[in-house]
Formats: sequence, C-alpha cells, structure tokens
Amino acid sequence: MNKVYACIDGRATTAAVIDWAAWAAQRLPAPLELLHVLERSPELPNVGDYTGAIGLGAQEVLLQQLSALDEQRSKLAQQAGRDMLEAASLRAQNAGLPVPATHMRHGELVDTLLELEPELRLCVLGANHRASGPRKLHLDHHVESVIRALQRPVLVATSEHFAPPERFVVAYDASPTARKMVDMVAASPLLRGLPALIAMVGADTTEAQEQLAAAAELLRVAGFSVQTRLLAGEPEQALPELLASQGAALLVMGAYGHSRIRQLIVGSTTTTLLRLSEVPVLILR
Repeated sequence: MNKVYACIDGRATTAAVIDWAAWAAQRLPAPLELLHVLERSPELPNVGDYTGAIGLGAQEVLLQQLSALDEQRSKLAQQAGRDMLEAASLRAQNAGLPVPATHMRHGELVDTLLELEPELRLCVLGANHRASGPRKLHLDHHVESVIRALQRPVLVATSEHFAPPERFVVAYDASPTARKMVDMVAASPLLRGLPALIAMVGADTTEAQEQLAAAAELLRVAGFSVQTRLLAGEPEQALPELLASQGAALLVMGAYGHSRIRQLIVGSTTTTLLRLSEVPVLILR
C-alpha cells in the first residue's frame, strides 16, 4: 500500500493529474505509476430487426462493416493509450521522478482501481465536468464512482493547470470521520510544512470553538502552523467564499457522512459540489 496512481484519460485535466501525482509522489515519498483504462465500447447495434427492410445479404455486410469498424476503433484506442502513457511518463520524469511504471487495462476505471487497491496509497484523477444548462454542471461519473467505492485517499484535480498548494483548508464538522481525517493529515508527510486552516460551518458556540481548538491542537502537535475559522451560514456559500480568499489552496475533506459539508462531496450532483470542486480536493477516509 505505497503507490501513487495517476489515472489519465487524455481529457483536459490529464496534465494536471500527472503533475499532482508527481507532486504527491515526491512528498510522500512513494513510487508513481500511470494508469489508463480502456473502457468497454458500446455494444454493436442489433440490426436483426431490420432484416426484412434491408435484406439478409445487406444485414451480413452491415455486420461485417460494423465489426471491422469496432476492431479498428479498438486498435486506435490502444495506440492512443500507449502514446498517452508515454507522454505522461516523460512529463513525470521532467518533474524529477524516476521512470514510472505504466499500465493499460481494459474494463471500468472503478473496477480496475478496486483490484489495485491493496497497493494503492493515493489515487489521483481529474474531474471533467459537463454542462447541462446555465451555471449547472454534473460531476464526472468516474470521480463520484471512485470516491464512493475506494477505501483509499483520492486527490481530484479540478483544473487544467497545476499549481503547488501554498496552504490547505480542512472542511471540519467534528464527526468521528472528520477527527480521523485530521489524524491522517497529522501523520502523513503529504501536507507537512504547509499552513493549515481548519474551517467549520455552524453556530458560534462554546462547543464549536472547543471542537475547532481540539482539531487544531492535533495538527500543531504534529508541527503544523494552524488557523481556525468558524463560518456562519450554509456550507455551499461559506466554504466557496473562504476558498476563493485562500489563493493556491487544497481542500481536504472526509468522504462520507451525514453532515452538510460532506454531502457536498459525495451525494447528489449539485452545482454546490462543483463550485467546491473548482479547487483541488483531497478526499480522505
């Protein structure tokens, strides 16, 4: 359980995924491996229903043509995958890493990662959004599926460009999962040396202040410089505003739970989640 896997697909965030994975591999330190999954292509259309219309001979010709096209598409996809992995390897080496191992698999990304999970320390992948109307986006289903299924940390690159984080923001709610998340941050070298800001959304009560102070103390004992912030209002408004004020930051969150904050990351695909995903997100379990 000591490898960083960069999951690349050739889309807009691919370069950032490689850069984030290289950054993480150097800080942990851990070996970097590159993964490209050739997902199953759609089934060939069933032309049997059209036999009467186009004739049996025409049907056979059409099936042969479709089969040839499918074979050609598969070969092109494999070649594109090899080229992509080669380019990714060179980019990682230019970042100062040794030659990374590369893997091209057939199947579904989430299934492949579940197979690799025993050797996985961190999974890095990109969030590629698709529009569905004014200011509304849906999260790439790969990202949500991986976050739901994987029991390992996941780093999501949400931009086409990589910038080393100058600080990190912990979205905290004082739940057992959140406390475990802070323990993980404290014990890991990944974020060591970066200033931390622990943010909690809720009423300004003595209990909330004490919960924030306890979380901050865990990080301070581990050598982190820590600030805390108790935010009023709703997480979907307060957190993006805070993140926007932090510059080159990384958001750290737990993966599951019933609190309002964590429902922003794993739950229904909402514009709120995507506003948060405009900054890179490290999701811990």
